[in-house]
Amino acid sequence: MNPGSGAPTPRVEPVPGEPAATATVDGDRALLVADYHAGYEAGLRYERGVDVPSQAPDRRERLLSLLERTAADRLVVCGDLMHSIGDPGGAERGELEVLLESVPSTVEVTVVKGNHDGQLETWFGADAADAVDRPNPDLATVTVVPGDGVTLDGVGVCHGHTWPAPDVLESDVVCLGHEHPCVRLEDEVGGSRVERAWLRGRLDPAPFREYGGYDDAAISWLESPDLEPPRVVVVPAFNDLVGGTWVNVPNQSFLSPFLPDGIADGEAYLLDGTRLGPYRDV
Repeated sequence: MNPGSGAPTPRVEPVPGEPAATATVDGDRALLVADYHAGYEAGLRYERGVDVPSQAPDRRERLLSLLERTAADRLVVCGDLMHSIGDPGGAERGELEVLLESVPSTVEVTVVKGNHDGQLETWFGADAADAVDRPNPDLATVTVVPGDGVTLDGVGVCHGHTWPAPDVLESDVVCLGHEHPCVRLEDEVGGSRVERAWLRGRLDPAPFREYGGYDDAAISWLESPDLEPPRVVVVPAFNDLVGGTWVNVPNQSFLSPFLPDGIADGEAYLLDGTRLGPYRDV
């Protein structure tokens, strides 16, 4: 969909107080989340020797509650549903199985493959609509799409660890995860805290032109300066243990190859909806 076509713009609305948003996709109400990182606690033990009690039940209940609260017909995960780089196993596989067994059968699940999602698509089967070869046919039907993303009725969703697909960049709004945006807030007496945040703005054409990977893609707003680039929403991590990029601290390295330069007039918002203004000035 051409961002400058004058067609109705899909609305991506944050759920107040939650690292999740809703959107209308093909007439359905979709719940968007990013960076669930199932099995993260097991990863901490293996990778860092840190023993943290599993919060899998809490994560699951929070997500199921959001599906019910928003009356969602569809769940869209913008990457990193799981934490391991390879095949899901052990506690991670158990967490995913219980989660997907708990998702109502009426809810369609789409997972954009993140850099932590390993061989997730082989676990669900090559064809999500064909349960014959799936390890557990009783799980919710899941469609896994590549990490560079897909367009869902004018909403482009990708993970953010790689450059988005051309059709995603022709969407009206692009939603991505991967960055785990946070802001570091200080009080008058020198105390500080870190909170998850949303980043919102518009894509800046400059880094996408410099990248060179879209030279043959004929992306409308890269070819014509009269067309406005898509809006962009960087979704905070659903998993509150994973940390992230402190976007308002100078010299922080962003994770995405097109951030921060790829977002123009970017503003930060807390989960409760508080508008902080330009994220660099917070």
